Amino acid sequence: MSNTLSFNGAPVQEHLAPPVPVSAPANQDDAGWPGYERALFRFVFVYFLLQVVPLDWKYYRDIVSGWSGLSVGDIFRLAHYTPRFFDGPDTFANWTVVAGIAAVVAVVWGQLDRTRREYRTLHYWLRVLVRYRLAAALLGYGFIKLFPMQAPLPSLSHLNTHYGDLSDWKIFSLSLGIVPSYQSFLGLVEVLSALLLLSRRTASTGAFVLLSFLGNVFLSNLAYEGGEYVYSFYLITLGLLVLWYDLGRLNSLLTLERPTRPNRFRLNLPEGWPRIAKRAAKVAFVLLFVGVYGAKSYAAYQAGGYHYTTAPGLPNAAGLYNVREFRLNGQVHPYSATDPERWQDVVFEKWATLSVRSPRPVVLDNSNTENIPARDPDRNYEFAGAAGRHYYGYTLHPDGQHLTLQNRNKQESTKPLVLRLTRPNANTIVLAGPDEQGRELYVVLEKRAKKYLLEEAGKTGRRGGLKL
Repeated sequence: MSNTLSFNGAPVQEHLAPPVPVSAPANQDDAGWPGYERALFRFVFVYFLLQVVPLDWKYYRDIVSGWSGLSVGDIFRLAHYTPRFFDGPDTFANWTVVAGIAAVVAVVWGQLDRTRREYRTLHYWLRVLVRYRLAAALLGYGFIKLFPMQAPLPSLSHLNTHYGDLSDWKIFSLSLGIVPSYQSFLGLVEVLSALLLLSRRTASTGAFVLLSFLGNVFLSNLAYEGGEYVYSFYLITLGLLVLWYDLGRLNSLLTLERPTRPNRFRLNLPEGWPRIAKRAAKVAFVLLFVGVYGAKSYAAYQAGGYHYTTAPGLPNAAGLYNVREFRLNGQVHPYSATDPERWQDVVFEKWATLSVRSPRPVVLDNSNTENIPARDPDRNYEFAGAAGRHYYGYTLHPDGQHLTLQNRNKQESTKPLVLRLTRPNANTIVLAGPDEQGRELYVVLEKRAKKYLLEEAGKTGRRGGLKL
């Protein structure tokens, strides 16, 4: 649409993207859209409607049934929704199905609605839906970065894993995890962008900021083989739709340096339930995704995050251990870099995990998408994308003399091991008992007094001297 304004006596053509209110005078912007614009809008409207509005009834069931007990992971999954038509990781094939459905519906719609001259009101509501959908996604990721949990600090096992045994995405995550302040800054950018999207006056500003941010996220996923490249590009398309509303005016003002009238459009809803419903929906959104989710994210951060198990480890055992002696069925296995049976070293974490480095091949867990599990057995961050070490969760028997070990990687083994535990002194641990094949295992572990750069830097300050 275009209006002719007079600016210092000279006519100026101005292109107006936003719709006009239903209550506007009949002679203001009352011309219809060209036919190709109407056809394109019908496709875009249906396409993005299918992309942002959950059509799975289970989505709404989870909201209603779990309102009082929604966890951080539950709300994150609500914010992370995208339509899926195929099993497995998300791919652009799902977009193809949505585009196909949108094309068919748009054609039928066009045949049934030939007299319609414009879709300004539908354009307004589509932008509202996309703004809030995008804000939910940004808040979902923003809070777990603002309270630095998405990329946690490396575990002792990670610090004692060869660099070449880590996947590209695991290296990226661990690199981000060692700078929690930077991670919090990234989360702050996402949260502020989301809050700007909640107001129509600042939505384009928020979209401009987030597109710069999401562009880096998308490229990082491609460069480091992350699993969220489809989802990050999905958010970019939503941001482009929001920014497109004011893009013509921004181009006219900043690039062409022409006088440009600001967008002052506001939809005038009737008094009564329409306005009440609109306010109630906005309050509910802010309450859930800002208030409840923000508070639960902070509580999860205070509790230690969600990547590592919450079960406490063996008292005064955390550290790296050399394998001083290793026997199978009474036969001594001397140290070897190639013996697949022999353990090379063992790490006891502060929590109930121990990892064993050995030449025995690791069944690699290639998980590289964000997930917030509620149960300890489902927390796979420790071993995901990491080869070279085998990870076991363990429980200490009430007698204090036996450990039950369970391989954390379910693709490797589901058979528990019950080993006798002896601690001759503070730096020695002896484990004995049958292994996965029923052979008698006897291992003597000796703790190493190893210092770690991360810990020493924290003690002395980053600019301070380190003595290793």
